[in-house]
Amino acid sequence: MRRLGVAAGAAALLALAGIGLTTPGAFGGYSAVIRNSTDTAGTATYFLCSAALGADSANALFQWPLADASGSTSAADISGQSHPGTYSGTMTASTPTPIACPRDPGTAWSLDGSAQTALYPTQQTNPTTFSVEIWFRTTVAGGKLIGFGTTTGQSAQYDRHLYIDKNGAVVFGVYSGAIKTLRTAGTNYADGRWHSAVGTLSAAGLALYVDGRSIATDPNTTTAENASGYWKVGYDTLAGSWPNVATAYFTGSLRYAAVYTTALTPAQVKAHDAAGR
Repeated sequence: MRRLGVAAGAAALLALAGIGLTTPGAFGGYSAVIRNSTDTAGTATYFLCSAALGADSANALFQWPLADASGSTSAADISGQSHPGTYSGTMTASTPTPIACPRDPGTAWSLDGSAQTALYPTQQTNPTTFSVEIWFRTTVAGGKLIGFGTTTGQSAQYDRHLYIDKNGAVVFGVYSGAIKTLRTAGTNYADGRWHSAVGTLSAAGLALYVDGRSIATDPNTTTAENASGYWKVGYDTLAGSWPNVATAYFTGSLRYAAVYTTALTPAQVKAHDAAGR
């Protein structure tokens, strides 16, 4: 009787687990499905992009979610530095599916390729150590993501920028006596998917990251053009000898743009990207 009680209890537990028992002499089996086997959200350092950026906000010049309401003229800053941006052109909020940083509330900024810009309106003097960071989604090969120009409008001098080239590659470059760029290879990032991009410049050199991965470095380039200017998101001049330029106007969606006064480390870049997956 004791043995039968144990068997009955085991059968009940297995039934609750969805596993069927067979009678003696019969054949049986069960199936199981494992979902989210990579457990990406569970293994990420941060669950929200806002939390990942917040961990590094002390060294931020600004951190703009770009989730402002349609028609807004000001880009909210979540860095704690109180450095909002100024939208030029019509700010259009959208909720694309999927959206970058899907656990963060809010929308994305939708740009139609007609000189829409978010400007940091305080002039900066020759930033030589910095990081630029942004999430983007586009199907149009071309357009500036974030960069530095000498005027608040269309700039005559411009560098320190991330852009999409005519082949859908991500390019990060500075002018250091000559144009110095780093570029992705073999992947078209104008694929309608969300991607994160980071460019850094410091005494350690130039570095480009896409989707949390180190793409390329140039330890010999440690300075940019000695000029004062303004950080801009979404548009500014791209001309002259910059390689593979298609257009200066970005078309697509942008989210979480930031500029830092330090070079983000590979670990920080990876954590920021993982929070948005």
